[in-house]
Amino acid sequence: MLVPAPVSDVLNRTFLDNSVRAWLTAAITTAVIFIVLLVVRGVLHSRLGKLAARTTHQYDDMAVALIGGTRTSALFVMSLVAGTHTLALGRAAPWVDRLGRLVLLWQIALWGVTAVTSWTKHHLDVQASANRRSSVAMITAMSVAAKVMVWVLIFTTALYTVWDINPASLITTLGVSGIAIALAVQNILGDILAALAIVFDKPFDVGDSIGVDTISGTVEHIGLKTTRIRSVTGEQIILGNGDLLKSRLRNYRRMSQRRVLFNLDVPFDTPPEVLHRIPSMVQEIVTSQSPVQFDRSHVASFTESAVRIETVYHVLDPDYKLYMDIQQNINLEILLKFNSEKLRFALPSRTVYHEGPNAKDLDIGTQPQTAADAG
Repeated sequence: MLVPAPVSDVLNRTFLDNSVRAWLTAAITTAVIFIVLLVVRGVLHSRLGKLAARTTHQYDDMAVALIGGTRTSALFVMSLVAGTHTLALGRAAPWVDRLGRLVLLWQIALWGVTAVTSWTKHHLDVQASANRRSSVAMITAMSVAAKVMVWVLIFTTALYTVWDINPASLITTLGVSGIAIALAVQNILGDILAALAIVFDKPFDVGDSIGVDTISGTVEHIGLKTTRIRSVTGEQIILGNGDLLKSRLRNYRRMSQRRVLFNLDVPFDTPPEVLHRIPSMVQEIVTSQSPVQFDRSHVASFTESAVRIETVYHVLDPDYKLYMDIQQNINLEILLKFNSEKLRFALPSRTVYHEGPNAKDLDIGTQPQTAADAG
């Protein structure tokens, strides 16, 4: 009959250079630390979550997001490293230590990314609540740049602290390689740099109505390489950011008012005293509109077939539909006024005079002809 060995003998047995007692102690320590960390995380997340729900501050929301972003796997690995710290692991000891540092740096990177995401969400919500879209692209770009910076810093720190690699030599190597890569993808890099210029200089933003050369439309999206514009005719036009900044841009959304110039052509046989009254008649019609600021109205020039009256006014609102409504009202009022005064608009025409011995035989004399007939 086998007699079980005493418990003390079992605990004193050696396994992988450590007694069973040491292994049990490490396992219990790991479990206790892990449970404590889980409880602390849960309590802090619950308490801070209730506090954040009662306040409007950004920082308590960010703290809740950071606690919620703490990974359970990271807590377990850090608990395992702490629990096995007293064990004689031999060649495995440096690798366990590196694992702990690597997981800690990974968790710090996640905290940094979570903080940036929380900051971005808060400011995007502020822009949305204020019905402002002028900084959406800038906030998004800053968020992407900050996240990239976090991971770059964590990567360089891991090289030095985990693998004992001097990042200076790596950076030098990458710098030499980067020149070759930059030459190969210079067009892409040009568009990316142009995107940064658009974000920070803000010649336009999402939602703005702009004109680019012969294209007019509304900006739908500003990306790292391209900008998408919804044309007034309905199609989506995609332009490279570099090409976009090289073009002449017109931002219609930032107009404070519209300057309007229009011409009226009346025949040469209109009496001078009537010509003198026409600018004041036009001024009276224009000033009756609202919101309009009258500028001037003059007998400006003589064309080939008419006397030209030039009028300028300002619509004190950038809305295009309002401008067209006002111009329509002015045109209709001018038609009514000209009809009541029995005034005529000039038609494109040319008078041809025939001279010579055969003029009478032609029986043409002096006749007004249209430009088409005179040709």
